[in-house]
Amino acid sequence: MLQNYFKIAWRNLMKNKVFSAINMVGLSVGLTCCILIAAFVLDELSYDRYPAQAGQIYRVGLGLIGNGNGTNFPNVDVAVGQGIQDAFPEVEASTRLLRWQQEFVRFGEKQLKEKSVAVVDPNFMNIFSIPFLEGDAKTALKEPGSVVLTKELASRFFGDKPALGQTLLFGNGETTRKVTGVIAGIPANSHFHFNLFLSTTDFKFTRIPNWSNVGTFTYLVLKKGTDPQKLEAKFPQLVAEHVVPEIQRDMGISLAEAQKSVDTFKFTLQPLTDIHLHSATKYELEANGNISYVYIFSVLAFFILLLAIVNFTNLSTAGAAKRSKEIGIRKVMGSIKGQLMVQFLTESVVITFLSLVLSIGFVAILLPYFNELAGKQIDLQTLFNLKTVGGFLVFGILVGILAGIYPAFFLAFSKITTVLKGGSVLQASGRGGLRSGLVVFQFAISGALIIATLVSYQQLKFMQNKTQGFDKEQVLVIHDTYTLGPNEAVFKDQLRQDSRVVQATLSKSIPLGNEGMEGTEIFGKDPGKKGSTASIQTAIFRVDDQYLPTLGIHLRQGRNFSRAFSTDSAAVIINDAVVRELGWGRSNPIGKTIVRSGRREFTVIGVVKDFHFASARQKIAPLMLLLGNNSGAIQVKVKTGDVSGAVAAFRQKWEAFNPSAPFTYTFLDDRFAALYEAEQKTGQLFTVFAGISIVIACLGLFGLVTFTAEQRTKEIGVRKVMGATSSSIVVLLSKDFLKLVLISVLIAFPIAGWTMNLWLEDFAYRIEIAWWVYVLAAFLAVGIALLTVSFQSIKASLMNPVKSLRSE
Repeated sequence: MLQNYFKIAWRNLMKNKVFSAINMVGLSVGLTCCILIAAFVLDELSYDRYPAQAGQIYRVGLGLIGNGNGTNFPNVDVAVGQGIQDAFPEVEASTRLLRWQQEFVRFGEKQLKEKSVAVVDPNFMNIFSIPFLEGDAKTALKEPGSVVLTKELASRFFGDKPALGQTLLFGNGETTRKVTGVIAGIPANSHFHFNLFLSTTDFKFTRIPNWSNVGTFTYLVLKKGTDPQKLEAKFPQLVAEHVVPEIQRDMGISLAEAQKSVDTFKFTLQPLTDIHLHSATKYELEANGNISYVYIFSVLAFFILLLAIVNFTNLSTAGAAKRSKEIGIRKVMGSIKGQLMVQFLTESVVITFLSLVLSIGFVAILLPYFNELAGKQIDLQTLFNLKTVGGFLVFGILVGILAGIYPAFFLAFSKITTVLKGGSVLQASGRGGLRSGLVVFQFAISGALIIATLVSYQQLKFMQNKTQGFDKEQVLVIHDTYTLGPNEAVFKDQLRQDSRVVQATLSKSIPLGNEGMEGTEIFGKDPGKKGSTASIQTAIFRVDDQYLPTLGIHLRQGRNFSRAFSTDSAAVIINDAVVRELGWGRSNPIGKTIVRSGRREFTVIGVVKDFHFASARQKIAPLMLLLGNNSGAIQVKVKTGDVSGAVAAFRQKWEAFNPSAPFTYTFLDDRFAALYEAEQKTGQLFTVFAGISIVIACLGLFGLVTFTAEQRTKEIGVRKVMGATSSSIVVLLSKDFLKLVLISVLIAFPIAGWTMNLWLEDFAYRIEIAWWVYVLAAFLAVGIALLTVSFQSIKASLMNPVKSLRSE
């Protein structure tokens, strides 16, 4: 019997090849989207689950509250991890990671500049279960002068030869380190990635018992059964014991003022597996994901699959109109309802499995492009393993049953008398309202996705076009200028003499990145007045006197740094955010004093207008500009006439000073574009999936129009005989469907508006959704639906009435 079901199902597929092909393509497109989005979601959820003790590892963070505002940091000071471990028996181990400056590494004649360098504790590799190809994770970084490389980096130095025991030269050759380990690489689904690891045993600053600053990424391994919230509740006692006296000493304030830190200085614990999706501060090791996108794309996958199922149902419904007499004859010949349902469900499952096979082929073709669009490294071998293939088979059966249950039910339960008289089984069922509701549902989802696409595009453009507060155009950033040694400043002065150069500044502090940026806690003092402001956390840029004019940063009050004033070494320029946070908004800040750790005092000589030195997704944070020799990068403002010629001249000057080090540069506007890469990719994904949902919805609408046209063949013929024009027939068949699309658009408006406003709350600077976005979405939805409906309606209106009436 089962074999007979499949045989009949196959015959029906071959009999209606075009209709079956449209049905399969629509469903396979939906399944393809669902599989790709599911791969994206599962990859996002898999981050940092590779360590053996992943469920017991927590990252220590710091929350600071100053002047009513809070700032969260994913890192703490160097002594915090070991201090917590010593104080509480619930902590099994602690380990630290510091993002290190890029290093020039040499072996023989080979010299490479490695940017991904980290300094870690000796137990770091073991705690994070990093697999070693050479060496031992427990001992590789135990001794000073040791270094661990990735396999890719080791191959670039040593080829196929063993790397273990080889010696590398660092910097200008003054430091040697021995390779004590080679790792396959940090897993792709990790919140950090480095190619070269140094040991903290080489660095004295990692042994200084400081608690009150930030910069060290610290992880704790809690003993099994430990409640992290209860442990976190004990941290204030460590603040009182270690942070308070440190702040009193460094800031030179009274004990009473320092004790306020117990309420404003909060150490926190974050599960390792939550970092990627639940932590997005501007101080992260890498740009993390966003749990909101996981939710959004999960819902998107569900709705696209649902759209495909609804489309399948509508097309099956349209095709079922041709099988009325077949069903009647089957019933007369003794077929029972259960057998008919199994027959039609079998046909549905066969189509679904064929669609699933087709979708797997689509996935194999589209996966590289999807990886590039989503910034992933998902491979086919991982995606289609034995477990997932079994899941796909079960999934195919469920989708087939779900997609076919509606037409199968009404085909099996139709009345024999109706179908044998020539009526349609589905017309007899009186379920036109349900089919109309499905069309409304499809286009409501499609309309909402159109609005989401338009809003995400607008928000991205808003951030890209928002006034940054500095001039990023035609600014060339030359990197690694510290390798020039004492000739660094000479090189900058030579660049300034080039007629194509507008201005140049020597500073590693570059907007739109973390290079050269420090941080510290400060408070303000007003000369002649007692007391001080509340302390706040601020970023620090070390700059020269040409920094502001080179980047076109607007000086709102006071003056710029000047070589004419020897006292400027103790001067500071602050941004508007510092003025606000310190409560100086109603008074002139010029001449006031800022105190930072170490009791160092700086006199405010200028205030710059707020500028975005980080992403516009985040609120502009307090920033101090200090005069100092911050070597490492030279930023050059060049004229637009001959940029390529200027770069060639700069390269020639560089090679005259340092022929051994490569000349590397970037443009500031390229860094700006990279800053919004995640938002750009999200917008592109929205656009792609919105387009796919519209295609699927149009296929469903096409199915319903086809069904209606077939049901009204006799009516159309009579109308044409009575003198109706083709255009009036098109209007007759189209108007009801356009009403459904308009209803769907009205439903989509509030849903999409509410959802996108929630999404926009993640941005410190955001757009307001304009009325024209809804109007444009409505025009697009109605226009696309009109094209779909008109195609079949025009075909029906041009039918020969003699043929249609004869067939009746």
